[in-house]
Amino acid sequence: MRFISALRIFAFCALIATPAFAADETLIQPSVNQAAPDFTVTDTKGFTHMLSSYKGKIVVLEWTNADCPYVKKHYDSGNMQSTQKLAASVGAVWLRVISSAPGKQGHVSIEGANRIAGEHGVVASGTILDETGELGRLYGAKTTPTIAVINQTGILSYLGAIDDKPTSDPADIKDAKNYVKAVLEDLTAYRGLTVPSTTQAYGCGVKY
Repeated sequence: MRFISALRIFAFCALIATPAFAADETLIQPSVNQAAPDFTVTDTKGFTHMLSSYKGKIVVLEWTNADCPYVKKHYDSGNMQSTQKLAASVGAVWLRVISSAPGKQGHVSIEGANRIAGEHGVVASGTILDETGELGRLYGAKTTPTIAVINQTGILSYLGAIDDKPTSDPADIKDAKNYVKAVLEDLTAYRGLTVPSTTQAYGCGVKY
């Protein structure tokens, strides 16, 4: 019996450590290199963010779930925070989005979201509780983490993974190509992207 239980535990761990390369076919991916879908949202501190009001600034949307091992990989290592700091240094607006629905895994209260952000040393303009999934579906977010980068003129310049290592192992970060940092540097220099404008986001499925 103990052997069977051990096998069940191993199978469960293997399941959560396998990237969910997206499953919800009802989500429609927005067109990259076209105008980004507009939105108006309120963050967990009560501030309103309207995409159309951020013309002239780079805007980054990060879909997150604190319990996802792929998210943990980037936060526990400090990789996500260092990417957020780069964004802040170039004046970008960084919005973290939690699209887990009430009652679903990953859903948190306003207080919980703020506590997690504080514990992780998040460097962001705000955290959005997207409980209806409206913003996530608008951008076709299927996994956490998924990153969207909107350029200074409101064009969706990048949509996909944070890097090119689709694993939950923090040891892989040192050899990874950080797509988001590259996009931020390219947009700040007003040049064409040196990385693909779309990549395959990896991680845990968004719990709509």
